[in-house]
Amino acid sequence: MIYNVLDFGAKGNGITNDAPAIQQAIDTCNKAGGGRVVLSGGYIYKAGSILLKDNVEFHLEQGSRLKMSENKADFDEVEARYREEYRNTDLAVPSYENCEYDGEPKNYFIMAKNAQNISITGFGVIDGSEENFYAERNEYFIEGTYYPRIPLLLLKEVKHLTITNVTLTKSAFWTVHMVGCEDVLIDGIRILNNRIMVNCDGIDPDHCRNVRISNCHIESADDCIVFKNSKKNMHLGACENIVVTNCTLHSTSAAIKFGTETESDFRNIIVTNCVISDTNRGISMQLRDGGNIENINFSNLNIQTKRMSNHWWGKAEPISITVLPRHEDTKVGTIKNVNFENINCCGENGIFVYACDKNKIEDISFKRIRVKIQKTTKWETDVWDLRPYFGEPFIKAKINGLSCVNADDVSYEDMRITCDKTMSDCFGEDFYSQNI
Repeated sequence: MIYNVLDFGAKGNGITNDAPAIQQAIDTCNKAGGGRVVLSGGYIYKAGSILLKDNVEFHLEQGSRLKMSENKADFDEVEARYREEYRNTDLAVPSYENCEYDGEPKNYFIMAKNAQNISITGFGVIDGSEENFYAERNEYFIEGTYYPRIPLLLLKEVKHLTITNVTLTKSAFWTVHMVGCEDVLIDGIRILNNRIMVNCDGIDPDHCRNVRISNCHIESADDCIVFKNSKKNMHLGACENIVVTNCTLHSTSAAIKFGTETESDFRNIIVTNCVISDTNRGISMQLRDGGNIENINFSNLNIQTKRMSNHWWGKAEPISITVLPRHEDTKVGTIKNVNFENINCCGENGIFVYACDKNKIEDISFKRIRVKIQKTTKWETDVWDLRPYFGEPFIKAKINGLSCVNADDVSYEDMRITCDKTMSDCFGEDFYSQNI
């Protein structure tokens, strides 16, 4: 059955809050056993909170736009009760200095919770109205008005989740936050976020299992695809059995990231056949809590990086693996059995592997890796970035093609590092190429 939201009273004029009409269509579809809820093309549907339900396909036709309301009163709470201090609190410090977050937003735009057989499909657009959340702004960075802000899609404990073809844009916080979801297919979507809007991650699988992300194009500030195990949801277990393939990624932070929320384990994850460009970090594994990362494979990647402003973590590393305690009393986990194969890297820095202590990083392999280092921006290139970390966040150091500190059993096969003469001051006059 098809349920058109216009038949339930939606105006589609970009002014009226159409959420009640959209919700009525979803509820009716769900009670009838399932079907397709349609947002017809040619309309702008402004809305507050929308709750998806079992067996509902939420379909946005070509030319439709679902736009987040500017009225905070239009948004429901994720939980019936929550900590009042999080409601629209101004940031005490900039989010690039401290953005600790337990993984539980306080309000939602589009959510499904404890549901199954949920689909979001079509060639329409879901618009997060980022302009409603602007605070401090400059040419490199837009701070949000409070933290955490409202995610575009919040999908909690959903089984059999499908998101295809839609365009998600102008999110002011995490765009697709999946928490404890199982059997997920995300295919062919576009995420087009503002490259200087803080915290607008692309796709965040958080304690998720059996996930396939393919054929997507993502532009975001902060990270494109970021695996997380947040503290609030530790009861949901590991983040595991995930494949990312055939994606194009552009990020002001990291294109592929693990962390920094790493309270549980990550395992059995493959990233392959992707192109990463115009990005501050290519691959970033940031273990800061008690979980472990193991059995991870990266292959057939092209990575192009460049330095961004200091508002963004990272220094143009194509690959960065770090294990550091978030707080002085944190007992961090370990990273082991991580493989990199057939990867071309070009940018303003080399590969960086760094642990606070020995036995925290082990069994890392690099095979058929090419690293070309060349200067393309005005930013400094003699700093290692350890954020977030309770200690000194930066270390002054010369660039290396590969920097490895406190890591065991690191192997190299057919690895070539070249340095353009534009970087000769960083490397020294005699270093321009090296084979390992």
